[in-house]
Amino acid sequence: MAATIAMHGASSATAALRVALDQARAAWLAGSCRDESSIVASAQAGLQARSVRRARRVFNLTGTTLHTNLGRAPLAESAIEAAVEAMRHPLALEYDLASGDRGDRDDLVAHLVCELTGAEAATVVNNNAAAVLLALDTLGGIGSAGRAGAGGKREAIVSRGELIEIGGAFRVPDIMRRAGCRLVEVGTTNRTHKKDYEQAITLKTALLMKVHASNYRIEGFVAAPEEREIAEVAHAAALPFMVDLGAGALIDLAPFGLPHEPTVRDTIAAGADIVTFSGDKLLGGPQSGVIAGRRDLIARMKKNPLKRCLRCDKATLAALEATLMLYREPELLVGRLTTLRWLTRPRAAIRKTAERLQPAFATTLASIASVDIQNCLSQIGSGAQPVDLLPSAALVIRPLHAKRGGRVIAAIEAAMRELPTPIIGRVNKGALWLDLRTIEDADDLLAAWSHLMLTER
Repeated sequence: MAATIAMHGASSATAALRVALDQARAAWLAGSCRDESSIVASAQAGLQARSVRRARRVFNLTGTTLHTNLGRAPLAESAIEAAVEAMRHPLALEYDLASGDRGDRDDLVAHLVCELTGAEAATVVNNNAAAVLLALDTLGGIGSAGRAGAGGKREAIVSRGELIEIGGAFRVPDIMRRAGCRLVEVGTTNRTHKKDYEQAITLKTALLMKVHASNYRIEGFVAAPEEREIAEVAHAAALPFMVDLGAGALIDLAPFGLPHEPTVRDTIAAGADIVTFSGDKLLGGPQSGVIAGRRDLIARMKKNPLKRCLRCDKATLAALEATLMLYREPELLVGRLTTLRWLTRPRAAIRKTAERLQPAFATTLASIASVDIQNCLSQIGSGAQPVDLLPSAALVIRPLHAKRGGRVIAAIEAAMRELPTPIIGRVNKGALWLDLRTIEDADDLLAAWSHLMLTER
């Protein structure tokens, strides 16, 4: 017990022993007797269970590469190193090393955002939802200055087909209300035209807004004006044009064999005055929301009291700076940016990983399920390109006996979640699919799989 006390402390060890003794008394009253060693073992097991962190690494084999529930983008090694250094040591966060005066924490990354996007200025908050909230509150909230003067709710014009809801029941109309901004819908679900924006402008209009359809796509009889056209309407009326770009691609992904995604630079070049986007999606950095655009509008947002509430911490900014710096050398980006490397893995390479893993998986499950290699399609995830899919390969686990199939799959799934490093797959049509797009080290996954213990459920 001395080693346990040294590891967990006397107070925690004492509390665990008391719980174990209470359990032993209850067992004795029920007719069962526990000796001293079993009581100590029970206390040690309780301490061990309590020390397991909930924020644990997992293997993402779901086929959704940037999985919101599993942490979205993995950081590049340089970003990890920068974040660790920031957490371990004091950092020049709001301190100007050149002058010795107080600085602005946005200065750590704003110059890089401007360099990579063509924006005049930039600021950073803790996620893209916060970026949208801050921008709307500043440009269109109660008390914001405008042609109708200060005070009262002002209006933001948005196409009806862009009033999206994303994960966690987060809705664009809801965030507008929170920002004190009145929503004005134009067009129809499937078709909106330039004239719809023009006809909706009144003296109460604060801005025109376009929202990236992050998690769905309407096809068929559809129409929407280009960003350039909406910008023309806004600027003719002396109004700002804001684009919530969502996924936030900084480069054209098409040359890498990925579906085209509008870039921040292209959006600003098309006339957007403010663009908001995520740092932890296609950009491949830490959770953050970036606001880029006109210098005067960014300056107003930085003076908004909400900005302090929504600002990023030093580790996030350090990781974001390191990530953005990688984009300065685009020919080396695939090798250095983990997200891009995962998204561009060819199916042939993924199948080789599957061939390396299949024998061990099949041997472990031989009595209850088959394990085959099958081509499949991955998705980017987190609202990026919801329809376009990426060629991939998976291990497919199918129960040997149809009658017990559901219980077998559930038991395997549960056992994988209980591993020291849990393995998360997806169930589809009675089989468990393990998409291997994100597995670059087969031995790492094999080491985790070797601990699998199946029990009847």
